[in-house]
Amino acid sequence: MKITWLGHSAFRLETAKATILIDPFFTGNPGFEGNDMKEAAKGVTHVLLTHGHGDHVGDAAQIARESGAVVLANADLAAWLGSHHGLDKLEPGNTGGTISLGGFSATFTNALHSSAQITSDGVSHSLGNANGLMLHFEDEPSLLHMGDTDIFSDMALINELHRPEIGLVPIGDRFTMGGAVAALACRRFFSFGKVIPCHYGSFPIIDQTADTFLKAMEEDAESVTVPKSGETVEA
Repeated sequence: MKITWLGHSAFRLETAKATILIDPFFTGNPGFEGNDMKEAAKGVTHVLLTHGHGDHVGDAAQIARESGAVVLANADLAAWLGSHHGLDKLEPGNTGGTISLGGFSATFTNALHSSAQITSDGVSHSLGNANGLMLHFEDEPSLLHMGDTDIFSDMALINELHRPEIGLVPIGDRFTMGGAVAALACRRFFSFGKVIPCHYGSFPIIDQTADTFLKAMEEDAESVTVPKSGETVEA
């Protein structure tokens, strides 16, 4: 599996049977600067969304229309993408549900966060629950994108049920866990073989480096990979 961090919470996963974008927020993402959207979306087969905020839905609709990729999202967000953006290759689900996508499955896990978009008239529209996404592959390591979340004790149940080998973990504080709390979540509730931090280093009001997270991981810091935006790591 090839994993490319594309700034903020956006990732590209290349596997034997799928090319996946998670939370493809490119336009307006300071963390994406220096990368190319066409290259990031090249060959994409699936777009997976953790929740409905603009810095996660991002360019999903445009990418899906241009590529024909299947879009997976919670039921409310999927309905929004269908009615407001005309998407029809949608896979809706909700917390606890698992969807087979050919070569891999995606399970909606819990996350402590919000999920909404504000339209031009100033009205906020709720777009379902925020989620993490647990991905199981036929021949590649299992992977959990936590989405935007705080720590919660039932992370232990996610680990018990799914045994994720790779964790994509938000660390930027203010809107998600900060680095020290994210490290506690990883160390107490999970047994990741590889951890890649995200949701930092983009907007100035969140943490700009992974230093706090790395320090708090202590002896488990050797499991952490901190790529630059656009850098690919193999797992």
